[in-house]
Amino acid sequence: MSKSAAQDGAFSITAGTAIETILSLTSIDRLDVRILLMHALSLSRAQLITQSHRALTDTEAQQVSRLFQRRIAGEPIAYIVGEREFYGLPLHVTPDVLIPRPDTELLVELALEKLPVHGSLLDMGTGSGAIAIAVAHSRADANVTALDQSSAALAIARGNAERHDVKVRFIQSDWYSALSNECFNVIAANPPYIPEHDIHLTQGDLRFEPISALTDHADGLTALNTIADGAARHLAPGGWLLMEHGYNQASSVRSLLAARGFNDVRSWSDLAGIERVTGGRISSIVQACT
Repeated sequence: MSKSAAQDGAFSITAGTAIETILSLTSIDRLDVRILLMHALSLSRAQLITQSHRALTDTEAQQVSRLFQRRIAGEPIAYIVGEREFYGLPLHVTPDVLIPRPDTELLVELALEKLPVHGSLLDMGTGSGAIAIAVAHSRADANVTALDQSSAALAIARGNAERHDVKVRFIQSDWYSALSNECFNVIAANPPYIPEHDIHLTQGDLRFEPISALTDHADGLTALNTIADGAARHLAPGGWLLMEHGYNQASSVRSLLAARGFNDVRSWSDLAGIERVTGGRISSIVQACT
């Protein structure tokens, strides 16, 4: 089969041979090919194997072609299929929210570790709801609140919470502005931290993700500073602030937390050995909320 024929949707082949054909004609890796075929044909992984000799109908061939053209153009798999797994939970995603990434699971693990029984957690800039939903799913005793400035993101997050039957309170808010005097045991945040001129913003999946959820349009530390500035007014005595950040920002984030009187300031590394989350505990010399 010629490359032009494949691009025109002329997949007069079986589901099984489609995988090898697409692999030979494109640079898409095998896992992505399988995921897209499963989505296009509405098949599970097991069904894709057991039905590998079934010939594609014209309609299916056209659907396969459309999806693969989107991937060839660079669109993220998660947006094409509308889903990404995070902390073992499938979450609906669209270009209105960031695609949840495995690195952020470290933030969830730390939040769960620091959260006391029947404790309260605030997820700042929730996006798809990944962090809040993962915590609420793991800890039914927790009181979880999630906020985001984007109404579109909140709609997606609410749908994901309903899908997994977890209780999360969602608030539309520009950081702390809508919270009044509420207190939390843990504040967790994965804010925009990529500097505005970082080359990565023009590469890969990031080209398709919401720009304001990726960068602060400055040095990458603006949102991190804003969250740290307001944390004391919303952390219960002894509460923890945990923030995800860029691969080279750990030292700067430790410094900004120490400058605001946080205790036990430290950074934690992700599975790649990169310092990915930095946090601290509200100090007794800082006025915490009550």
